[in-house]
Amino acid sequence: MDNKIRKPLQPYHLEGICKIIAATEEGLKGSEIGKILRDCRINDHSPTITKWQRLYNAFIDCQNKEQSSYKVIVFLCHAMQPSRYLKNSELYHSRLNDLNKQLSFIGIELTDTGKFRAVEKAATLTEAELRASHFKHKLEARNVHPEIFKYCKPELLTENYFHAVFESVKSIAERIRGMTYVHADGHDLINVVFAISAPLLQINRLQDINDRNEHNGFANIIRGLFSTIRNPTAHRPKFTFDINEDYALDVITMVSFVHKKLDNPIYP
Repeated sequence: MDNKIRKPLQPYHLEGICKIIAATEEGLKGSEIGKILRDCRINDHSPTITKWQRLYNAFIDCQNKEQSSYKVIVFLCHAMQPSRYLKNSELYHSRLNDLNKQLSFIGIELTDTGKFRAVEKAATLTEAELRASHFKHKLEARNVHPEIFKYCKPELLTENYFHAVFESVKSIAERIRGMTYVHADGHDLINVVFAISAPLLQINRLQDINDRNEHNGFANIIRGLFSTIRNPTAHRPKFTFDINEDYALDVITMVSFVHKKLDNPIYP
């Protein structure tokens, strides 16, 4: 661990860290805080107060005595050891995401192996948010198609669900235009490209009724995404179109399915 990390951390950084690690609902339990403090040989001199304040006081006292943040960093390593979260990976990644946003202002990052590494300091809140994204991790866990990140990376990293969904659905039309050189849009594009009588792209050989049903069903999925997502988000104000994380994950997973089917097209 280099000298940059050993330097005492500023009180406002410590406060932000403690409010994440020892949050009232999602943070470490009081007993967990006490055990890790003991393991790291940090004096727990106010164990009865609010959890985050208890941890903050312990960290401040430790830094003042040792003029180093070394034990604070060791505490975080212990608290974020992946083995502690075997049965709750969702909590782990959520806590790691929030913690890394705060740590980015210091110039360090906690990896998913439970180790720290130096990174370029974030100067603004936007930069900090771009460093870590719980939403992006969930999409990666679903193995979404790389085309998703190509078209809406900034929106995904800032957890802007409205624009992430909008851009991901737009990516389907853009990709199909690039594959066929048809410059229509929306349903007109799909009607031309996937016309059963003279398709420009096929997802199978169209040899029997089952193939034709699959082909038409795939085209209808795309039409449905356009009608349900792209058209409303394009014409309605953001505040009237409420999109939460679960909704965004479901839609983008469906968009990913479309892109994966387009990976192996059949050209008549």
